[in-house]
Amino acid sequence: FMEMNTRLQVEHTITEMVTGIDLVKWQIRIAAGAALPFKQKDIKLDGHAIECRINAENPYNGFMPSCGKITMLHMPGGPWVRVDSAIYQDYTIPPFYDSMIGKIIVYAKTREECIRKMKASLCELVIEGVEHNASYQYELLDDEEFVSGLYTTDFIAKRGIK
Repeated sequence: FMEMNTRLQVEHTITEMVTGIDLVKWQIRIAAGAALPFKQKDIKLDGHAIECRINAENPYNGFMPSCGKITMLHMPGGPWVRVDSAIYQDYTIPPFYDSMIGKIIVYAKTREECIRKMKASLCELVIEGVEHNASYQYELLDDEEFVSGLYTTDFIAKRGIK
């Protein structure tokens, strides 16, 4: 399982949204001896999904981590909006671990609607007491290069933030 952990941790929710297949569930079932009831050719992609990793960090200060107590928290919700997180109001974010405190995942039939839904979810998210990257991610989703789909791996670097 450790070989697949990084890939699964980051991307499995996107796969679930566009295929309806829970990779983690099937990984565990296969390890227990179950056979897959489907083949690769049976898997169909449907719609679009976007995931934003919510980090307790300041993207305008070199992505410096932010630790401390969450004094106010409201998570987004609604149809096809998923939030994976273990934080809660009054939770204290320690300085010892990765700064990721949650993931917001949205699904929609079109890319345009998916972007709109994620932007609405980021606007609905309230985290007070620590710095976080939700506003920065909103800016990225609003960037015309991202909206056009013509961005490359140097997208963040070109925005002048290292």
